[in-house]
Amino acid sequence: MFQFIKTLFSTPKSLLEDTDIMKKFLIVGLGNIGSEYEETRHNIGFKILDYLSEQEGFVFESAKLGTVATFKHKGKSILCLKPSTYMNLSGKALKYWMEKEKIPLENILVITDDLNLPFGTIRLKSKGSDGGHNGLKDIQTVLQTSKYNRFRFGVGSEFSKGKQVDYVLGKWNADEVEQLKERLQQSTNLVRSFVFSGIKNTMNQFNGT
Repeated sequence: MFQFIKTLFSTPKSLLEDTDIMKKFLIVGLGNIGSEYEETRHNIGFKILDYLSEQEGFVFESAKLGTVATFKHKGKSILCLKPSTYMNLSGKALKYWMEKEKIPLENILVITDDLNLPFGTIRLKSKGSDGGHNGLKDIQTVLQTSKYNRFRFGVGSEFSKGKQVDYVLGKWNADEVEQLKERLQQSTNLVRSFVFSGIKNTMNQFNGT
């Protein structure tokens, strides 16, 4: 009984073992939970992390405010997070895991879709506006800063007036599906480069590719 009570009130064990905070990273893929959102443009953050999990051999598990997984890359410890809060409350999940694992803001990367970029274009930035994206808007509100790293994956803007929501929540078309695998590979290469080489070197190497 006493052990059960202790478990209820104890602080959950850290998932990342490194004591050096500069070796710890948080990669947050934005998206919405639920089968109806799978394979939609808005869920590219989830999709990139799922592709990374296949390559690195890690498995996501349910945890507080999302599903999480960890892996190592060249001496660095990485926590991957897919928030379960839905897009509009993404900041809540990010902040929880950032504080729980004691990960510095400069070691966080947020992956999101971007209507303002042509399909498949990738752009990495260390700061900027939310661009009208509800997930980024909430993260900026929760963190009280726009100076956080974000990886924008272009989904294009091939929609008629008033159809933006239908477009971002729509499925990839046949041409996009055919091109996605190469784009996902490039995206996971970017994530590894961010962790190992840093934001500036990764921007120089990948932006516009």
